[in-house]
Formats: sequence, C-alpha cells, structure tokens
Amino acid sequence: MNKLNFKKIYDNLPKNRVNVDIFEEIDSTNDEAKRRNINSEFDIIIAEEQFKGRGRRGNKWYSPNSQNIYMTLCTENLISFEPTSLITGVICKNSIKNVNSAVNVSLKWPNDILYKNKKVGGILVEKEHYENKIKTIIGIGINLSLKNKKSWWGDLSEFNLQDQRNDLIVEIINNLIKAFDEKDNDWKEEWLNSCMHINQKIEIYDDKRKKNAIFVGIDDLGNALIETDNGIEVYKSGQISIKGIY
Repeated sequence: MNKLNFKKIYDNLPKNRVNVDIFEEIDSTNDEAKRRNINSEFDIIIAEEQFKGRGRRGNKWYSPNSQNIYMTLCTENLISFEPTSLITGVICKNSIKNVNSAVNVSLKWPNDILYKNKKVGGILVEKEHYENKIKTIIGIGINLSLKNKKSWWGDLSEFNLQDQRNDLIVEIINNLIKAFDEKDNDWKEEWLNSCMHINQKIEIYDDKRKKNAIFVGIDDLGNALIETDNGIEVYKSGQISIKGIY
C-alpha cells in the first residue's frame, strides 16, 4: 500500500504559506481543523483513515484505510470565492483531470463528485466564528479505492489513482490556494457543464416531504433553480436534498 508521503506533498506546496499535518488515524479532519489554532496562512490536515468522517447534514462518510483522500484546508483568510462548495467541486474535477486525463467525473448539486452515476467524492464546507475571526474549513473526501461499497457508492480504482494520491492532493491544494488569491472566479458555466442532472427529472426532499421536479440550473450564488408545479423555486444548499440521481 502506498502511504501518504509528507515530503512529496509539502515540497510541492508554497512552504511559506502552508502547514501540513498527516495523521495515520483521526476522528475527522474537519473536526481537527475546528480544534486547532491556525499556525499558517493555510493549515492542511490529511489522514489515512477517519473513524468519524462526515458529510453534509451530518451523514457518515465511510473512511477506511484504503488509499483514499481525506483532507481539510482551513484558513482565516477572507474567502474570495463563493459559493465555496460548488467551486471546490469544479477544482476537484479539474485536478483529477490534470493528474489523469482519462478520468472524467461529474458534479451533483451542491457538493458531490460522481463517476458512472456513483458517488465517489464529497465536499463539506464549514465556518467557525471566534475572537472576531472567521475560520473557513473545506473538507474533501475522494474514494480512489473502496472495497466495501453501498449501492450508490463508487470509486476511481480503475484508473489506479491511488498510486498518484500525493500528486492529486498537491494539485487540489494548489488550485484551492489559487482560488483564494484570485478575485474573479469564472466558475458558473464550468459547473453547469459538469453537472450531471441539468434539466433532468429529480426528487427533492424538504423536511422529509418528497417533490418531483426538474433541476434547471443555479443562480450566481450557487442556489438551485428547481422547476415544480408552482414554477421556478430557489433553494439554498441546506434547505433540500436531491435524490433520484443514483
């Protein structure tokens, strides 16, 4: 098994801007980000395994020690790109493509990465307010090799990306930092082109109530534009879940 390589990761990042910690096992990289005082412009937390990994709405994220990516970038910098989860999805998609041009993943609103209609990755963005500061926490999980899967889980094992895991981590981190540095992020069209359910019939769940609808797009804030019997409705990411995709 190829282990995470601190030197290979750290040596290919802007050393004057980042602090990198690698854990053999941790409860959650996002929870570790919440606990710590940030020691650099960007703190990077990476783990071989999580035993309390989680996704949006507190859902468990299965995180075995099998050469996957579980990592978090946290910073007190003012974030210059919104909506963070959607743009991070585009960054992950492009980073995967840059490391292996044969891989073409798609995106599901608001924070999932899919391959062959199976969920292979997710993004969890959280913010902590303390001492007049805001800590932005961007958690990323990508299944590169997952042996035990539920019906809707997938991985990217056919591409052997686990052998390029360190390179992919570096690519994602450098592109995230670049997004922080840039004031203008032309992301919307690229996200729409990457979304696998544009103009598709979906099921939305609002407080456990099911509605049949069509996902027609997003607005400039990343909110979902959903066509129902009542016309076009706008939903923020925390208001609904989308199902019927995989």
